[in-house]
This record gives sequence, structure tokens and C-alpha cells, in this order.
Amino acid sequence: MLRSILLLLPIFLILNLQSQDSVVKTIPVESPKTDEKKSHWYDKISIRGYTQVRYNRLFETNPDLKSEQGDRSIGNLGGFFVRRMRIIFFGQLSDHVYFYIQPDFASSASSTSLHFGQLRDAYFDVSIDKKREYRFRIGQSKVPFGFENMQSSQNRLALDRNDALNSAVSNERDLGIFFMYAPKKVRELYSSLVNDGYKGSGDYGVFACGLYNGQTANKPELNNNSHFVARLSYPFTIGKQIIEPGIQGYTGMFVVPKDQLTAATKVVKNYEYLDERYAATLVLYPKPFGIQAEYNIGKGPEYDVAKDSIMTKNLKGGYVTLSYLVKVKKHVIIPFVRGTMYEGGKKHELDARSYKVMEIEGGIEYQPIKNFEFTATYLYSDRTTSDKTKENNYQFGSFLRLQAQLNF
Repeated sequence: MLRSILLLLPIFLILNLQSQDSVVKTIPVESPKTDEKKSHWYDKISIRGYTQVRYNRLFETNPDLKSEQGDRSIGNLGGFFVRRMRIIFFGQLSDHVYFYIQPDFASSASSTSLHFGQLRDAYFDVSIDKKREYRFRIGQSKVPFGFENMQSSQNRLALDRNDALNSAVSNERDLGIFFMYAPKKVRELYSSLVNDGYKGSGDYGVFACGLYNGQTANKPELNNNSHFVARLSYPFTIGKQIIEPGIQGYTGMFVVPKDQLTAATKVVKNYEYLDERYAATLVLYPKPFGIQAEYNIGKGPEYDVAKDSIMTKNLKGGYVTLSYLVKVKKHVIIPFVRGTMYEGGKKHELDARSYKVMEIEGGIEYQPIKNFEFTATYLYSDRTTSDKTKENNYQFGSFLRLQAQLNF
């Protein structure tokens, strides 16, 4: 009897509760308060930047020695010069979207107008996975060709990029879409190599490839063909040292702009020239001794003095930088020396100007605090250039260069 009652009791309780629900109003229960703050859009956006001020005229031996590709304050009438003034806006907006915008407020609109604002980077990364190992970079950004090209001027030891690889992409940037892949651990390593002062290039993936216009940043596209680029690079550790070898290459058709031509300069019918390069990179990060070396070969437009025309010609060149990192308490001292050679054209300059360059630059970078750096270098430069207006223009000279840099 008792067993039967126990079996029927649950049924009785359920029926009784249901009947009560039909006549008794439910009392709302207040949800417990939490301390979690609502995420705002401005919590996901960060700002940083840097400014460089230079002077290049000390112990100058040849005021006619100039540098159109790099620092235009070199040579006659060059004084104190704001080389860069950049503010960077960036942030991880979600698990899959990151953005990066960098204007430069020290761009030169002409030889007589300085300190104009100009867009350098404006891109967003769309990650396929939550670890962000696979991503597409869309917009105007650095083309993944050349370690020193991708290395920020905020981190680089030499004051200007080398002629050999930087002549491939003026201002290192163009508008396009790039696919990048790197394991999470390698991405963290790329970040630490920059943040810890080892002069890293930043995170452009272990493998990268993509399409871009080919006329370089802030220039309109002038044909219906895109440039294709691919790069493979992988850092690995041997003892306390980190070594990063890499290979890269690009190909496309470059259109020489009409406003970069001297009257009567001979060109091909459609102004379009084969533009392709292949390069090898070897980096030994300064822990404490460092080596950074790159070499490229290829073809591109170049002014030919004998034929008085712009032709597709072979090019070659590279550089080697040796450095040694010393830390004294919180002070960082890095002496370095770099040798550069280049033979070929510069498609971005007047008449695809022909170049033969040999340079040696040695100096020291001093960082008393993270917010301030001071660099002094001495440069020996041997340059021969040719275009329609000035053929076989040989210039040799040397001078002391000074730069103060603010990091914020």
C-alpha cells in the first residue's frame, strides 16, 4: 500500500502545481547585476606614431650630390628637414576584422611645398579563422617584396632604404589584395622582434601572395594588367639566435607616365614595359650581432644613352647591413654599417633614369628611452645617372647625417 502511494505522489504533485499556475500570477525575478562594461567602438581603436627630423649638411664634400628616391634634403639648399610625421590608427574590430590607417603629414607636394598630408596605408585584414592565421589584406599597403621595404622606417637602422630593392616599389606600397598565412606562434614572434627592439620587419606572413595595380601608391592605374607578387619567409631559432631566410618575386607591366618623360624621349608605342624581379633575403637578428642582406635581379624600363630611348633592360643589386646591439641598463646602442650596390633603371623617375650606385654608410643609433632615438651616420656615395636632360651625370661625395626621432 505504501509503495503504491509513493509511486502516485509525483503525479499528484505535478497536477497540483499545474492547477496553482492557472490561478497564481508569477512573480518576476530580477536578474543579478553584473560588473561587465559594455564594449564601445573607441575601446577597439589605438593610436601611435613617430616623427623624424634630420640634418644632412655637416662635413659635406659635394653639394651637387642628390637623392630623389630617398631624403630630398640631401645636397645644396638642404637644411633642417621633417622627413616623416606619421600618426597611425589601428585596431582589432572583431575576431575576423583588423584595420590600419597611416597618413604622413610631411609629404612634399613639390620641391617648394612641404609638409602636406598624404595617405600611406589604408587597409583592413579579414581573417578566415579565429586564430587569424589565414587572412586577406585589402586596400593600400606595403607590397610583400623585400625585408627592408617592409621594415618600418621607425625601426630601420640606415636612414634611407637601399636603392637596389626599394627601386622596385616607390614608397613600398600599392593598392591591391594580398593573402597572408602564418602560424599563431610565428605571428607572436614577428611582433616581439619589433617590440623588443630587434629590428623586425613586422608581420607580413610566412607566405604571402597577391595582386596589385603596379603603378605604386597614390598613383592611378594606367593599364588593365595587375602585378602579381609572392613571398616565402620563415624565422627559426638556433640557440639564442633567430635567423630568417626568404625568397620573393613579382611580375607585371609598368606604364611609364607621360608626365615623367622629357620631350622627344623615345618610348615603345603603348609606354608599357615588362617589370619583374626576384630577390633573396637573409636576416640574422641582432642578439647581439646582426646581419641583414638582400639581393635582387630582374628586368625593367631604363633610359639607354646610346639609343636615346627607354628600353626594357636587366637590373641587379643588393645590400648588406652589419650591426651589434648593446644594452646598458635601459639604454640601447646599435652601431652598424651598410654597403649598397645597384645597376638598373628607376621606373618612377624622369625618363626611367639609369643608375649605377655604390654606397657605404656607417653609424650608430642611440635610444636613451623608448620615446626618443638619435642616429648619426656618415655616408660615402658614388652615383652615375643618365636621363634625356643629363647624361652620364657622375657625382661622388660624403657627409654626416643626423636624425632625431620621437616615438609615441
